[in-house]
Amino acid sequence: MKALITLATLQTMAVFVTAAAAPTGGGVPAAVHYIGHDNVSAVMAKGGQIVNDPGLIVLANRREAGQVEYHEHTNHIFIIVEGEATFVTGGTMVGAKRTNPDQMVATSIEGGETHHLSKGDVITIPAKTPHWWKEIPTKTVGYYAVNIESQ
Repeated sequence: MKALITLATLQTMAVFVTAAAAPTGGGVPAAVHYIGHDNVSAVMAKGGQIVNDPGLIVLANRREAGQVEYHEHTNHIFIIVEGEATFVTGGTMVGAKRTNPDQMVATSIEGGETHHLSKGDVITIPAKTPHWWKEIPTKTVGYYAVNIESQ
C-alpha cells in the first residue's frame, strides 16, 4: 500500500513539475482576454489582431483572393463569418519565394485539395501546408484566424 501511495505522489509531483516548466506560448493563452463585439466589428471591417498572446494570435480578417502562403511554424484555424471563397490546401507551390526564414509565398498551387468555404465553415491548416485564397466570388471574405505557433 505504501508503494502505491509513493508512486501516486511521485506521478503527481511529475505533473506539477512538467506544468511549471512548460514555456509560455504554444497556443495556450497567458491571460484572459475579453474583446467586446463593437471592437471586434471595428477590427473585422478593416482586418487586424484582436488577441496577441505568446504563441496565440486571433485575427479578424477581411480579404480578397491572393497569393499562396506557406508558414514553417504557424498553424491556422479559419472560421468563416461572411462571404464565400475557393480555398486550396496542399499541393505544389508554383513560383515559390521565401519572404523570411519562416514563410514562403507563390503565385499558385498545382494539385492540392479545393474547398468551397462559406459562412459557418471552419478549416484547419497545419504548419508547413501551402494554402491559397484562389477565388472569392463575393469580392471579400470575412473570417477569424486563430494562429497557433509551433516549434
